[in-house]
Parts: sequence; C-alpha cells; structure tokens
Amino acid sequence: MGAAGSSALARLGLPARPRPGWLGVAALGLAAVALGAVAWRRTRPGRRRRLQQVGTVARLWIYPVKSCKGVPVSAAECTPLGLLSGHLRDRFWMVIKEDGHMVTARQEPHLVLVSVSHGNNCLVLRAPSMDELVLPNKLPSSNKLHNCRVFGFDINGRDCGDEAAQWFNKFLKTETLRLVQFEMDMKGRESRKIFPAFVQNYQVAYPDSSPVMILSEASLADLNTRLEKKVKMENFRPNIVVTGCDAFEEDTWDELLIGGVEMKKVLACSRCILTTVDPDTGVIDRKEPLETLKSYRLCDPSEKQIYKSSPLFGIYCSVEKIGSLRVGDPVYQMV
Repeated sequence: MGAAGSSALARLGLPARPRPGWLGVAALGLAAVALGAVAWRRTRPGRRRRLQQVGTVARLWIYPVKSCKGVPVSAAECTPLGLLSGHLRDRFWMVIKEDGHMVTARQEPHLVLVSVSHGNNCLVLRAPSMDELVLPNKLPSSNKLHNCRVFGFDINGRDCGDEAAQWFNKFLKTETLRLVQFEMDMKGRESRKIFPAFVQNYQVAYPDSSPVMILSEASLADLNTRLEKKVKMENFRPNIVVTGCDAFEEDTWDELLIGGVEMKKVLACSRCILTTVDPDTGVIDRKEPLETLKSYRLCDPSEKQIYKSSPLFGIYCSVEKIGSLRVGDPVYQMV
C-alpha cells in the first residue's frame, strides 16, 4: 500500500495536516451554554463556517478486541486510529486463523460474549465457563509477527502467545485460532486502498473501514418500531452514540466537531450479517434486523456500486483533528 502523502508522524497519532485554531473559543463556549446557539469559525481568509448543534454524545464505546464486547467509557482521546482510553484502544486486538485471515462474529458468533477490561497494565478477558485471560499491554518483541488479512488487505499483528491462543480455541471449540495485537509502529490499512474513490487519507488498524463509527439513538428507536424482537445498540457496535436528533439525521452530517475533535464523514455504514448476532447470547439469527433494514434503508440507485445490496445504518468518520471528547459533549455540524 502506498503512503499517499501520509507520514510516519501521522501514524504515531499526530495530525497529518495542521489546521488553524478556533477564534473566540471562550465566546463560543458561553454562547453554546447560554443560547444553545450558533457560532462561527474562520478556516481561511474569506471563509466562515457555522457551528450548529445537532445532538449530544450519549455514549462512548471502545472495542479493544475485534468482535468482542465493547467497553463503555465516559471520556476518551480520539486519535487518527480511533478512540483511546488509558491502555484500551479501539480494535487493536484481533482473532485470526493460522493463515492470518481475520475471524469475527460472522464466523464465530460467541466472540460477542467475551468481555474486556484493563488493570495493572494488563488486558483482562473473560467469557462464560472460562478462567480469565490476562495479557500484558506490551508483548515481547520475540513473539511472532503475523501477516494478517482484513477484508483482503494485508496488515501485521504481534502474536499474543500460546496461552491466549489456547484460551480462544477452548472457548470457541476449535484448534486453529491465534490472537494478535496491533502495535503503534505498524502500518495500518490505508483508506485509499479500502475506498479508492474517496479523498480522505487515513489509516485503520483492525476496524472494518474507518477509525470512528457514529449512530444515533433515534435511528435505533425507529428500527425497533419495525421489529417484533427489539435489538440493542450493541448489535451495531458504534463508537459514538448521539442523542437529541431525528432518526437518520446522521446521514446528513458531513463535518463534525465534538469536544476538541473534528471528524469528517467517509461513507454511510453498510450493514452485514454480524448485526444479527444477539450480543447477550451469541446466537446468530442470520435474518433480523438485517432483513428489516433492507426493507427501507437501501442506498440510492446511483450509489449501488458502493453499497450494493447492504442496508445503511450509521456513518463512518475519519479523524481530521485529534483531541478529547466525553459523554455529554455537544455534537456540532460544521456547515
């Protein structure tokens, strides 16, 4: 994968392109509190952008191990590679087959029953009828480096050791799995390889497509009015849950400011069979809520080459300016 203008500094968490600072930050904060109103930002001479509040952050989630349970957090740093809280990084660990291909809840639905926590510089994994698995944050450099495959693209992963492999194999009743960790000096998958037609230039570790995924509470509520068996936000695994907006209003958000973080919409989030895995039981339905979403959330025919027959639910975003965000932060659209 070509660097396409990105630098090693960007991969280490520094912004790829500096942006001018905010004008009148104090005035903006006072106006937002007093009026819930509109503020202005000057990005370059002759151009002003309006900040319109479109919602509020209701929940933040980090999913350290791909397809395993998320960890709710009250605040997080938003890096170019996604959310970070303490030593928990979003989708920096992944289960693979011995040949390096990723394994998710699409193939092993019971992965959604594995919970993750952190303590004493270790990652702690728990699952039903299993002893806990304790992994160090930093793995020995002597551990094997795997060439992994995520949706057909190459990315490295450091093997987490035989104990971790045996733990997942025992829980999932197989013999062919390993656990790997992404390290900060590794090269992520590049957006211009994943989405050749799109202009944002960013990298991702083991997430499907982008560093951040956003979904609104109203969109989930709308879907649940159409379902006989209600589903949870956990079926859809967003990083940022927004409240205080209309259903599917997030489809229209192109550029956002949340806390100190600027984000830009990449694409709508196309949904797959993983959404049919019950997060409480690990049972895969293979039909709902996917079939209902397909009945009213397909893309415009002009975008079918991008999304094909997958329904759309939530948005993928790139991180344009790093910073902090927390539950309760206003969500502003930059117009």
